Amino acid sequence: MDDDPMEPVRLAAYTRTDQTEILGDGADPFGVAGTGLTFLPKDDHFGIRLAGRLVAHAGLLRLSLTAGDTATEAMGVGGVAVAPDVRGRGLARRVVAAALDHARTQGPPFALLFCRAPLVPFYRHLGWHPVESPVHVEQHDGPVLMPLCTMWTPLHGAPGLPQGPVRLHSFPM
Repeated sequence: MDDDPMEPVRLAAYTRTDQTEILGDGADPFGVAGTGLTFLPKDDHFGIRLAGRLVAHAGLLRLSLTAGDTATEAMGVGGVAVAPDVRGRGLARRVVAAALDHARTQGPPFALLFCRAPLVPFYRHLGWHPVESPVHVEQHDGPVLMPLCTMWTPLHGAPGLPQGPVRLHSFPM
């Protein structure tokens, strides 16, 4: 039996050239430059290649944070991208699922992501939940309020993100 050509694989690396292969070389491929935020690179990468071309990506990064009075960790999902010419084929769902499958082997009880408001319904459909509390992330001059929507999903049947304001102890992913 042949492998599914749309099956995500773990990538050895993910470069700016890879991102350009998926999203083109525009100045703001994720539509978040207006936030002025600095984002961290991810440690683990998952992608889908069609006919040898990288067309989808999702990255992971382990994060330290505080939610309310609870210090914890999360797996941050970021850099989710699908080439415009292959959207609508379930590739984002597949590549995010592959990243979450790996995240479940890493220990933290839940995953976080940041997205623009128009993407919230998509992530809700995948089982993600909006974080209702304020979320602060580190930046060069100290913590700032995250202007993007923050969403979480359980990785191990966790009852939920601890209640209260969230403080990411790093740049966002």
